[in-house]
Amino acid sequence: MKIGITCYPTYGGSGVVATELGLELARRGHEIHFISYSQPIRLTGPEPNIHYHEVEVTRYPLFEYPPYDLALATRMAEVSQLYELDLLHVHYAIPHSVSAMLAKQMLAATPPRRNLPFVTTLHGTDITLVGLDRSYLPITRFSIEQSDGVTAISQYLRNRTLNLFDIKNHIEVIPNFVNCDDYMRKPEWVKTRSEYVSNDERLLVHLSNFRPVKRVLDVIEIFDRVIKAIPSKLLLIGDGPDRSQAEWLAVQKGIHEHVLFLGKQDQIREKLAISDVLLMPSELESFGLAALEGMACEVVPIATRTGGVPEVIEHGVSGFLADVGDVETMARYAIDLLGDEAELRAMGKRARAAAKAKYCASKIIPLYEDFYQKVMTQAGR
Repeated sequence: MKIGITCYPTYGGSGVVATELGLELARRGHEIHFISYSQPIRLTGPEPNIHYHEVEVTRYPLFEYPPYDLALATRMAEVSQLYELDLLHVHYAIPHSVSAMLAKQMLAATPPRRNLPFVTTLHGTDITLVGLDRSYLPITRFSIEQSDGVTAISQYLRNRTLNLFDIKNHIEVIPNFVNCDDYMRKPEWVKTRSEYVSNDERLLVHLSNFRPVKRVLDVIEIFDRVIKAIPSKLLLIGDGPDRSQAEWLAVQKGIHEHVLFLGKQDQIREKLAISDVLLMPSELESFGLAALEGMACEVVPIATRTGGVPEVIEHGVSGFLADVGDVETMARYAIDLLGDEAELRAMGKRARAAAKAKYCASKIIPLYEDFYQKVMTQAGR
């Protein structure tokens, strides 16, 4: 198949999943065309069957806000016609599904007329935050209903979308995934652990885009309690609006020398593979991709019992869950686990086993392939 993929190319779950999906599909022989305003962050080099098409937005003094959605629709139509794409797959409803809808209408109205189906994947805040804004709710609902196929990354997000938007479409649940051969505790990566911690120290990690919903300050609060009981370091991977507050809080707590802000990283699997515990105290997660990536690397996740997270983490078996804002409980889970080497390693093994059982790319990518074929058949292609 020839598939066009559009996502936000930034450091966030939807862009990561879209890019990894494209890479996995390309490895299976499909021709993938990424269409976005910049190259996705995990598209780091030349890959077979991968093509990137930049969307250029012309800036006129008349436009206070350049119309990216219209430029994207035009580029989608151009690429689809030039490379004879079979379908478009857009990640994050706003504005990508609207642009795909316009591209489809353009191609249907312009000789040689052709029907280009498009699939919309819902990732979370496009529904729970942006889509509920009164300015966007009607167009979000309309673009979802106009999609030839709709998927959601968790049962939680599917149910929330149906309830909040009164959507009549069928929504297929296809969860996020991880390449279990790439995300694992490789010996050559484990050797680099000494660059961050000494033999008697534990290593905690947090990975996010540092938006308020990720509650990065809670990460610092949890670690402040952990380090008082267990010699340890904290790796913070990513960047975003709450980074400066987190840095200041670490200084105020007197733990800044033990908190390492690494910024955005291309190969996070190498950092996860040397870590012991992953902290994810988010206000809301529709899935929890960071937790899954950590689990595949035998890193035990300690997260909030919110959204789709309980679908990924089984409390007390493959990780721990607590209420949002309950830093005391999350710290206690971390301290107890980090103080018990045998249980730490055993739970890490169980976490990887859980990831392999349900969320390996080898299990999930065929679900997308089957869904694409179903959508194309229904569209008469």
